[in-house]
Amino acid sequence: MAKWAIYPSLEGRSVLVTGGGSGIGASIVEHFCAQKSKVAFVDIDVESSQRLVADIAEKGHPAPLFLECDLRDIDWLRRSVARAAEVHGPITVLVNNAARDDRHRIEEVTPEYWDERFALNLKHQFFAAQAVIPMMRAAGGGVILNMGSTSWMVGQGGMPGYTAAKAAVVGLTRGLARDLGADNIRVLSLAPGWIMTKRQIELWLTPEGEEELLRRQCLKRKLYPEDIARVVLFLCSDDAAAITNQTYIVDGGWV
Repeated sequence: MAKWAIYPSLEGRSVLVTGGGSGIGASIVEHFCAQKSKVAFVDIDVESSQRLVADIAEKGHPAPLFLECDLRDIDWLRRSVARAAEVHGPITVLVNNAARDDRHRIEEVTPEYWDERFALNLKHQFFAAQAVIPMMRAAGGGVILNMGSTSWMVGQGGMPGYTAAKAAVVGLTRGLARDLGADNIRVLSLAPGWIMTKRQIELWLTPEGEEELLRRQCLKRKLYPEDIARVVLFLCSDDAAAITNQTYIVDGGWV
């Protein structure tokens, strides 16, 4: 990654990434480690997460701290945040990345399933933020970056629980930004477009979908996790010190 930007302000920073074991989250973890940040990440997938830690260490970067966690369990999340801070010091960068875009039919959604969609895609973002805010206040500031999605912006169907939760990420971000600005805590959201993670390629990418992607995007290429991770680094660095209360769209110009 030598040809990409290095942010001195990220070196030594205590960073927590949720859902960091695979996909976009894994790329975010790796990019922060390359910046010599002190990185912890939580994920429910132990095998993928342990493999990521080993891969990063093999590349010569500081190895991240993996903490197994089911983010639907808020007490477990709180314990994980506390452990990350115990090991790396007070968390001053939080990337709320974890989510699941499972498809679901309107007729089959139960109240329990709806609640789980919000537990997986929104609820943990607030409670992770709540857990790190005292640390950031004591440190004199910090960054909370909530991962959204362009799916609701383009009116994508087939998963109303997911798109509703992702739309709510913008409201959560703007409310927190207003409340925390006086503490020098910046709160942002980032809305990726269709990013070619292993999951997306295996489950959702079809020839028809790829044709639509290339037709609707301004950039005529597929986007990959590193396209998101590099923007995350900038927004969390001091180079972006005047930026808060915004949603940044990284979708190749689809929206």
